[in-house]
Amino acid sequence: MKFEWRKQEKNLYLPKINPVELTVPKQKFYTISGQGDPNGVQFGEETAALYGMSYGIRMMPKNGVTPDGYFEYTVYPLEGIWTLSDEAIADGRAFDKADLVYKIMIRQPDFVTEELALANMDQVNKKKPNPNNSNVKFETIEDGKCVQMLHLGSYDDEFKTFEVMDSYCEEHQLKRTTLAHKEIYLSDPRKVAPEKMKTVLRYFVE
Repeated sequence: MKFEWRKQEKNLYLPKINPVELTVPKQKFYTISGQGDPNGVQFGEETAALYGMSYGIRMMPKNGVTPDGYFEYTVYPLEGIWTLSDEAIADGRAFDKADLVYKIMIRQPDFVTEELALANMDQVNKKKPNPNNSNVKFETIEDGKCVQMLHLGSYDDEFKTFEVMDSYCEEHQLKRTTLAHKEIYLSDPRKVAPEKMKTVLRYFVE
């Protein structure tokens, strides 16, 4: 039976529309780091590179290679860790998307070893050249203790959900460990109306 993260890992990817606490274990990802407006061409190309690598793993058996421990699964959603540039924080200037600093990523199943991930990167680079393929890294990331909440609506309205999360953290004496936050994109903005988009927002706390 195919492993589907929407069904088997609801606690991580499908929170309710109110804040919840959870501990996120170590996970494996293909990642790309960058800076600037996510509405630009560069961000789209970086996202395409991550999906290319991720589907390379997913489709290995159809290309004649079945890794040890492989199982059928649905490719994980795009995630991103977001903050502002050091200069923007130091200046305290008005919010500008050009100042955004990010690490976008797509989680990989546990059977993916570093050796397998790197071999896949070489194969994908040959079959689907992308100028951003060389910027892709394979990393293990542990979010640890977090507060997260489902945001319904436009990305530009996320501040409303952040306000609810801030109040929750204050009430429960939780402190954010960094100004950065994570977003997990459950909707495709090319296919879903802004007011219906679903995004998981996650704070790292202690």
